[in-house]
Amino acid sequence: MVSALGGIVAMVATGCVRPNEVYEAVDWSVIVLLAGLIPLGMAMERSGTAAYLANALTAISDVVPSLGLLFVFYVFTSLVTQVISNNASVILMIPMAVETAQLTGADPFSFVLAVTFAASCALLTPIGYQTNLMVYGPGGYRFTDFVRMGAPLQLLLAIVTCGGIWLLWGV
Repeated sequence: MVSALGGIVAMVATGCVRPNEVYEAVDWSVIVLLAGLIPLGMAMERSGTAAYLANALTAISDVVPSLGLLFVFYVFTSLVTQVISNNASVILMIPMAVETAQLTGADPFSFVLAVTFAASCALLTPIGYQTNLMVYGPGGYRFTDFVRMGAPLQLLLAIVTCGGIWLLWGV
């Protein structure tokens, strides 16, 4: 973040970019979305909603190992990100993932990684990500095309990502 801001300052200082161009390049809808969702994530944590949902999920931890629980969070986050933005799904899922990891004795960092990777995998619907919508109409795709092609890829990514997290960072 520091180097990105330094690059912006250097570009403005050297005249490569005018300050008004920097302002126009910012996607303010994302800023407003995050500004609204960050308090929602904090409210979930402070109100106990994240803990309640985490406790509900830890009930299955008696029969499912930590790696299986990591997989559940990956899949659930990837389903949530199909209908809301990836930023929003991360903000909503991180408090639950951290709480669940702490309650089960798993590594919270691994669960955070699974949530962030899963939030970037909006492959099942055309509304999951902007580029999906950009190719949906001009490409002549149907809604079911995304499910048919995205579901196997989504499952493969879930297995590879959770396995990679388990191998590199543990659970």
